[in-house]
Amino acid sequence: MTIFLILAPYGAYATLMLATSATVSLLAAALICLAVIAFDIARGRSIKILGLGSVIVFTAVGSYLTFVDPTPSTIAVKIAVDAGILLVSFGSILIGHPFTRQYALEQVDAEIARQPGFLYANYLITAAWTAATLLMLIGNIAVLYVPALPLWTGLLIAFAARNAAVGFTRWYPQYRAAKYGTPPAGAPPSR
Repeated sequence: MTIFLILAPYGAYATLMLATSATVSLLAAALICLAVIAFDIARGRSIKILGLGSVIVFTAVGSYLTFVDPTPSTIAVKIAVDAGILLVSFGSILIGHPFTRQYALEQVDAEIARQPGFLYANYLITAAWTAATLLMLIGNIAVLYVPALPLWTGLLIAFAARNAAVGFTRWYPQYRAAKYGTPPAGAPPSR
């Protein structure tokens, strides 16, 4: 359930980009982000860096399209969103608070969270998501600047990168537990 809630705004955005305008897609994604934030607050959880950053990115790009220039192509919009999410993800690493740590802290007990490998695991998992976002950005840039590439190339890269990051997020904590003989320290389990 946790991974579903985290990815819901992006899934809605990507799906709606195929069926409606970029502005509507971005607005829907921002509203879903806000709903997830409200859900977390209602359950006594923290406001997440990724959720808040995503609201800002979706709203900023949507506002640009609404108030400044409604003409950018779908690929240009995807590039802007990917660049914004990359900034949020990489920025969380740079400021010393990998965004996955907030989710993990809500899933593990305090003893696990104090383990030295816990923060390291979250840096690694956040780095995997940052790399996935970078690959999505590169895929969309390639589609924009290499006209011979079919549009589905960007979708294929995004799908593969996202699924690789989800897989790593699920696998790495279990790997650490097996290797070091400690309970999984890192990403939240999927439910």
